[in-house]
Amino acid sequence: MLLRNIDLNLLVVLDALLTEKHVTRTGIRLHLSQPAISHSLNKLRVLLDDPLLIRQGNEVVLSVLAQNLQAPLKAILGQIESLLGQSIDFVPAESQRTFRVAMSDYGASIVLPKLLVQLRAQAPDTSLVVVQDSRAGMLEQIEQGKIDLALGVFTHLTDEVCSELLFEETFTCLLNRRSLPEQGELDLTGYLARPHLLVSTDGSTQGEVDNVLRARGLQRRVVVNVPHWSAAPAMIVDTDLILTVATRTLDNRVMGDGLVTMPPPLAIAPFNYVQVWHPRLNEDPGHRWLRELVKQVTASTPRSDEKPGQHHADADQLLQAGRVPG
Repeated sequence: MLLRNIDLNLLVVLDALLTEKHVTRTGIRLHLSQPAISHSLNKLRVLLDDPLLIRQGNEVVLSVLAQNLQAPLKAILGQIESLLGQSIDFVPAESQRTFRVAMSDYGASIVLPKLLVQLRAQAPDTSLVVVQDSRAGMLEQIEQGKIDLALGVFTHLTDEVCSELLFEETFTCLLNRRSLPEQGELDLTGYLARPHLLVSTDGSTQGEVDNVLRARGLQRRVVVNVPHWSAAPAMIVDTDLILTVATRTLDNRVMGDGLVTMPPPLAIAPFNYVQVWHPRLNEDPGHRWLRELVKQVTASTPRSDEKPGQHHADADQLLQAGRVPG
């Protein structure tokens, strides 16, 4: 097969087809019509002498050849983009690029509001697609090129991805004010005697608090387990529940007189919140701009207990095993 006989634009279509496994979604992604994508798919099938996409019942799967092509194809296209990107400036005000970012509702609540303000001001014609997945799922989508950037807590990162520390997060307890003891404080004994609400995106009943307690031979009583950080604080109102939650999720909330926050009555290791991307996007001007923007908006609201210039641990430092926001 001679390279001069191949329309290299077909490789872009092939990459999108292998990712989306759907002609219409591929067309939307590439801003091309469905007939145009279908025509390109037929040409690719003839060129490669392979069906590439195979329908099995109600779903479409990749052929063996397509599976083998997917990773090296993305690597090659990434290298081409990086090569061309070295001589092409990214102009935010003129860009119509679509960025795909993965994060949990924790990230969405603390990152998205300020990020969107800057995106609309600096690059009004860009689009942002936000998806949610498990940590393993985010890393898989990074590798497959389905997303450009993942924000979250990743305790085990390999050299196959790049990462940057955005901030270090601490924990805060949220309680109903009327449920506090007369002295207005809650010691460890009182903390353990109360029922707890746990946020766990995967349904686990054990979190970082439980791991810290277990190491001391102690245990708390979790009576409610929910998957959403953003919804949890409202569940504390008019109850005797305690929520031990990532501090930034409470920063912008109007608690009113009914709720009160206080430090946990035991030492809980903070965790690192990072942004992760594939090395093939390292030199992409648009991606570099997005990463810097995310870094700026997350640095603009430091924790009240952080001091200027405070040193943070490396982003891939192992945390205490447990559940922390994705």
